[in-house]
Amino acid sequence: MDRLLIVNGRIALENEWLNNGFIYIEGTAIKEIGTMDQLPNLDEQARIIDLSAGYTAVPGFIDVHIHGAGGADTMDATPDALTTIAATLPSEGTTSFLATTITQEKTAIKKALENAAQYSTTQNKPGKAEMLGIHLEGPFINKIRAGAQPEEYIIDPDIDLFRDWQQAAENQIKLVTVAPELANGLDFIHYLHETGVIASIGHSDANYEVMAKAAGAGARHVTHLFNGMRGLHHREPGTAGAALLLNELKIELIADGIHVRPEMVKLVLNAKGKDGMILITDAMRAKCLKNGEYDLGGQNVKVADGKALLADGTLAGSILKMNNAVKNVNEFTNAPLLDVIKLASANPAKQLNMFDRKGSIAPGKDADIVILDEQLRVIITLCRGQIAYGKEVFDKQ
Repeated sequence: MDRLLIVNGRIALENEWLNNGFIYIEGTAIKEIGTMDQLPNLDEQARIIDLSAGYTAVPGFIDVHIHGAGGADTMDATPDALTTIAATLPSEGTTSFLATTITQEKTAIKKALENAAQYSTTQNKPGKAEMLGIHLEGPFINKIRAGAQPEEYIIDPDIDLFRDWQQAAENQIKLVTVAPELANGLDFIHYLHETGVIASIGHSDANYEVMAKAAGAGARHVTHLFNGMRGLHHREPGTAGAALLLNELKIELIADGIHVRPEMVKLVLNAKGKDGMILITDAMRAKCLKNGEYDLGGQNVKVADGKALLADGTLAGSILKMNNAVKNVNEFTNAPLLDVIKLASANPAKQLNMFDRKGSIAPGKDADIVILDEQLRVIITLCRGQIAYGKEVFDKQ
C-alpha cells in the first residue's frame, strides 16, 4: 500500500486552519492529520511532501458543471474523451467532477450517457479526477433563455424520456438543469426530487412565484446564476432574484469576471452566505488549450482573450480554471480564503451527498488534496492518494 506524508504546512480544514501540520495518507484515503509535534512514528518508507516553502494544502476542488477540457467534451461520447478531461483537471486542482452534457439530438445525449456509465465502471480510477456522475444540462430548458444551447433540440420536460436516459446512464445522472415554467416542469422537478436527483433551475424565464413553487416541488440548485435566466428587477425578482432569496436553493456561479461582474459576485456571496454558493467553471473543450476555434454542441466557438463566444457573441461556456475561480472570488469579495475554498470543495460535496468521502481534509476521507503556493497556483494535486499533477515538483523534493 502506498503511503504519503505531507508535512510542515498550513492545512485547510473545514472550519479552521491547521498550522504547521501533517497529513498521513495510506492508499487512497487520509489516515491521520495533526500538528507536527503530534506526528507519530510512521513507516519510514512513506514518501514525503514538504510544504515548508510556504505552501498550503486544501481539499480537492469539485466541479459539478463542466463540459470539457484539454480538447475533449462529454458529448464526444468516447472513453478517451472522459479520460482526457479527468487527466487534465488536476492541473487546476479539480479532483472530481460531474460530466456535463449539452442540449442535442436525443440519441446523441443517450450515447453520451451510456459512455459515461461505461467509463464510470471501467476507467474511473485513482490518479486522475474522479467522475462522480453526470450533470444533464438540457434539453428541458426554455428556448428564450437558451444561451449557447442549440434551440432546435430543446424540448419540454419528459419524465418517461428521462427515466429511459437514467437507465442508460446506470443511475449516474446526479443533477438535471430544467426550466420549471415549462409544461410538466413542476411535476418533473418533483419526480427528480423523489428519485434522489438534484433538480437545478436554469436556462429559465421563471418569475418569482414559479420559482417558489419549484422550490416547493423539490428544486435545490440553480445553474450558473444570472446566465441564461430572467434577471433581477425591482418589481419582479425573477429567476435570479428568487435564487438569491430562497434558502432551499444553492447557486452555481462562474467566477471568471466575464460571465458575472466582480461586484455581483460580492453581492451573491453576501446574499447566499458561504454555505449557499458553489463555484463552477462551465468549461468547454478549449480549456487548457490555445486560442482558436472549437466545437460546443455542434456549434463553432471562437476562443480569444479569455472568452469563448458563438458567432453572434453569445458566451459559450468558459475556459476558467477552478483555482483561478477561487482566487477571483477571494479578490472580488475580500472573503476569508478558508470560506472561499469551501465554495469549491465542501459545498459541492454536500450538495451531491458525498461529504462522507469528499470535500474536506479529514481522516477516513479520500485523499483528494491540492498543494497551492501563495498566489494560489497549483503545485501538486493528489487524486485518491496518487499524484495526478506536479510529479516533477514532487520528485525534486
